Amino acid sequence: MIRVVLVDDQALFRAGIRMLIASQPDLDVVGEAGDGREAIDLVRAVRPDVVLMDIRMPVMDGLTATAEILLQPEPPRIVMLTTFDLDEAAARAIRQGASGFLLKDADPEFLLAAIRTVHSGSSVIAASATRELFEHFAETPKPVPPQFSSLTDREQEIFALAARGLSNSEIAAREYLSEATVKTHISRILTKLSLRDRVQLVVFAFEHGLA
Repeated sequence: MIRVVLVDDQALFRAGIRMLIASQPDLDVVGEAGDGREAIDLVRAVRPDVVLMDIRMPVMDGLTATAEILLQPEPPRIVMLTTFDLDEAAARAIRQGASGFLLKDADPEFLLAAIRTVHSGSSVIAASATRELFEHFAETPKPVPPQFSSLTDREQEIFALAARGLSNSEIAAREYLSEATVKTHISRILTKLSLRDRVQLVVFAFEHGLA
């Protein structure tokens, strides 16, 4: 059972999402909060697996709450909810460790799939969408850190393809590798660069001028 917390200042929106999640045998809403401050206390109390976090709320916004929750021991995966397709706040949230973002008007099936996807350890937005987001809000590139040179030539090739938004299957077809081999390479790349997932890989690539 995947334990989910809903954080949004609109009770009607939360009710709709709660009903949708309740219809799934493997998902369970274990708590709701109407602002970021409530969310921090709730997450500490119920220890959910996934948090759906609105960005704009009274008392404390989702960005501030996300930063605090991610400092907790074994924090949940956090998915930001936004009404804007290219949202600078969503970009900032991903930089600080959120697992991605969803538009509030996303298809119900996409939202359910997103919860399961982040629970499994992946990001919830296509890397191509993340790429567009960070192209839009790109800053002056930072110096490439020394650990990037620890990647093998093959790993640097796969890093570049992943940063461009290619999926494991697309990389496998392009590089004449099995998907399992690509997955292993991606895992090693993330470990060497101290990154959590592919979303952070894309962030890393843009921040250091490698995309």
